[in-house]
Amino acid sequence: MSSLLTMLAGQLDDQAVKQISSQLGADDRSTQQAISTALPMLMGALGRNAESPQGAQALSSALQRDHDGSIFNDVAGALSNPATMQDGQAILGHVLGGKQNNVQMGVAKASGLDMGSTGQLLTMLAPLVLGALGQTQQQQGLDAGALAGLLQSERQESDSALSGMAQLLDMDGDGDITDDVINIGSKLLGSFFGSK
Repeated sequence: MSSLLTMLAGQLDDQAVKQISSQLGADDRSTQQAISTALPMLMGALGRNAESPQGAQALSSALQRDHDGSIFNDVAGALSNPATMQDGQAILGHVLGGKQNNVQMGVAKASGLDMGSTGQLLTMLAPLVLGALGQTQQQQGLDAGALAGLLQSERQESDSALSGMAQLLDMDGDGDITDDVINIGSKLLGSFFGSK
């Protein structure tokens, strides 16, 4: 598992998962499956966005401006803060654009959560993903090019972990999701939360 995903898994402890489950009205296991599918997909989407120099520079600037990792000082507080949700919606708009529905559908199929819950979950997770990335950028002194390189290696790991599911981000919106997507959540669950 990639270093950023490991960091995020460490921040999303049992208490955080229970809080997210409660906010979604879902059980802990389904929530864990959804998280273990959603985080690599968000990371992969960021990698795609950073492929162009302009995309990498825009992301680097956004991280320096708004995402220094301080969100991890109080994850529980951040998850219940309406401002975090607004921030998450804006991030998803930039990162996923028109693919957001496909990603929600994939996470829903993998976890059993409904589309509304997966949308809410992605909104909660997006600021955490950028917080982890911003913290790493700061700690390692990464410029836009180095940030893009880091994301490309993270993306390769994410794509590999998600197999065909990562292709949802490349679909034009009318493609079908294959049945094996349903098994992805449980496949990732062991590796993602294995240390819990």
